[in-house]
Amino acid sequence: MKTKTDKRKFNSYNFKRRASRITVSVLRALLLFGLGFMIIQPMLTRLGTSLMEERDLYDSTIVLLPRHVTLDNFVHVFNMTNFPTSMINTLWISLLVSVLQVISCTLVGYGFARYSFPLKKLWFGCVVAMIIIPPQTMSTSLYVFFSNFDLLGLVSLFNGKPINIKGSLLPYAMMCMTCMGLKDGLYIYMLRQYFRGIPKSLEEAAYVDGCNTMHTFVRIMLPDAVPTIMSCFLFSFVWQWTDLFYTRNFLVTPTRSLYSHELSTLASKMSRYFSADASKPIIMPAGRSQQLISIGVLICCIPLIILYAFTQKTFVTSIMMTGSKE
Repeated sequence: MKTKTDKRKFNSYNFKRRASRITVSVLRALLLFGLGFMIIQPMLTRLGTSLMEERDLYDSTIVLLPRHVTLDNFVHVFNMTNFPTSMINTLWISLLVSVLQVISCTLVGYGFARYSFPLKKLWFGCVVAMIIIPPQTMSTSLYVFFSNFDLLGLVSLFNGKPINIKGSLLPYAMMCMTCMGLKDGLYIYMLRQYFRGIPKSLEEAAYVDGCNTMHTFVRIMLPDAVPTIMSCFLFSFVWQWTDLFYTRNFLVTPTRSLYSHELSTLASKMSRYFSADASKPIIMPAGRSQQLISIGVLICCIPLIILYAFTQKTFVTSIMMTGSKE
C-alpha cells in the first residue's frame, strides 16, 4: 500500500508535469500570436490607410482607423492599373505557366529520383545552380536568343532568316516546358526528394503485375505525390503572380497588360492621372503616393490570401512530406 509520503511525491510530480505543460502551451500561444501579428499587422495598416481621405494621412491623431472613410482611392487605383483586364490576364497566364512548370518539373524530378543516366550528378548540379543563380544574369542571352530565334537552323531553312518571338507568350512557355522558367530548379529538387522517399518495392510490384513505366508513374507514383505537386503549383502561381523580371521581358505587350507591371508603373502614372492637364503632370505628395501604392499591393495580395485559405491543408501536408532523404 502507498504511504502518505508516496502520495505526496506522486501529487507533486503530477503538479510539476501539469505546470510545465501549461507553461509550454502559454509560451507557444504567445509565440504564435506574435508571429501572426507580425504577418497580419502590415495588411491591417494598409487596409486602414486605403480607406482614409487624403486629409487623414497628415493628421497625427489618426493611427489606424480613418476619421473620414472613402472608397474613391480604390477607384483611382483600378483606373490606373487597367483593372480588371490586367488582373484577368495575370490570372490566366499564371495558371498556364504554373501548369506547364508542374508537368515538366514532375517528370524531371521523377527521372532524377528513379533512373541512372550519364552525367546524372552534373545535371543535378545544374539544377542546384538554377536555384542559386538569379535569372537576371541570363537576361542578355535570353534577349539575344529569342530576338533572333533560330532553333537548330530550322527557322532560317524555311523562313530565310531568324524570327523575333520576344514579346509573345511563346518564349516563356518554351522555357517552362524545358524547366528553365522561374524557380524551376526548386520544384525539381522538391519533387526529386519526395520521389526518393517512396519505397521502390511499390514500383517493382507494379512491374510484376504487368504495368509499364508510364503506367506505373501515372497510376502509382502521381496519386501519392499530389500534396507535393500542389505545393509546387502554389509556389509557381504566387511567384508568377508577382513576377516582374519575366513579365517585362516576355509577357507585357501593348495589347496585354499584367497587374504586376501595372503596379510597378503606378507611381509614374499618378502625376498625369490627377493632373487637370495631361500634358502638365503635377508633383504628388509622398503620403498620397504611398497610400495608392499600398492599395495596389493590397489588391495584389487578396487573391493570394484567398488561394492559400482554400489550400492551406494540402500545402502544410506537402511541406511535412517533402524533405532531404539521402
